[in-house]
Amino acid sequence: MTDLPLISVVVPVYRVEKYLDHCIQSIVEQTYQNLEVLLVDDGSPDGSGEICDRWAQRDSRVRVFHKENAGAGAARNTALDAAAGDLIAFVDSDDYLHPNLFSHLYSLMEDGVDIAECEIGMTETDDLPMDDGTGAEIMVCDTEEALRLHIQDQVFRQTPPNKLYRRECVGDIRFPEGNLIDDEFFTYQVLGNAKKLAHSSACMYAYRQQSGSAMHKPYSLRRLQGLDAKLQRLAYFEQRFPALVWEAKADLLMTCLGSMQGCLNSLNDEEMEAARKKLSEVMGRITPLEISKEVSAKRKVLLKAAQNHLEGTAKLLNFLIDIHLLS
Repeated sequence: MTDLPLISVVVPVYRVEKYLDHCIQSIVEQTYQNLEVLLVDDGSPDGSGEICDRWAQRDSRVRVFHKENAGAGAARNTALDAAAGDLIAFVDSDDYLHPNLFSHLYSLMEDGVDIAECEIGMTETDDLPMDDGTGAEIMVCDTEEALRLHIQDQVFRQTPPNKLYRRECVGDIRFPEGNLIDDEFFTYQVLGNAKKLAHSSACMYAYRQQSGSAMHKPYSLRRLQGLDAKLQRLAYFEQRFPALVWEAKADLLMTCLGSMQGCLNSLNDEEMEAARKKLSEVMGRITPLEISKEVSAKRKVLLKAAQNHLEGTAKLLNFLIDIHLLS
């Protein structure tokens, strides 16, 4: 028996037979061995379900759930409802981990830390060079500091993987089901339940880039679900963290601008009308927004211009990108 707490590793699985073995192997070969690996086959039409079953036969720590396709959010919820661990981790089924990831993150939690995370490395290969955690720079934050960094998308970002959570931080929070976007509805709430958080500079999570993923496809109306997530986050901050409200509004305003750019590039006329209506509703919720003196000159210009004319500003930015004056 081990005195180490059980980690429940949640893995939603869908059409990843090319990468799944590598992913699962990187989990079961962790130096931290007290794991349960919850593989949720989300009605995958390829051989992913059979791969899951083979791993369950090979390793008693692996549990498999087969269900009808309902998206990654529903798959994660299935695993969360079944999880027995005191600690929770998420891994996407085409990604892979450094063998020391869980050992390193758990070591950061021994001093009362509720959520610990490492850096993510982007890759298209099976052999991303990663760190073992030795000599990593560790930053420890309270809740408000972590949420401010979350808004700024510096660390404690919205990605559920690359983090280790105490079970009580997740509690009964679940992912929305049927959405294209679900991480943005989940992460800020879990961060808000943590009293102490730690970030490690060690790159220990390999995030595989695939051209067919939702975020690599042309912009669609469903991507505007991200605005709903940030509106909910804003309401949450207004209730619990009022010092963060201005930053949340400014971030949402910049998200509206980026969303308009994406819509102009990809949507047809009928879709654009729906997008304009949605964006107008969101802008009405957050403007007028007084510009903080602490904002950089570039961001100050964008915030002012977007408030004055969102679509015109988006068109100008797209033009500047097209002629390679902006990247």
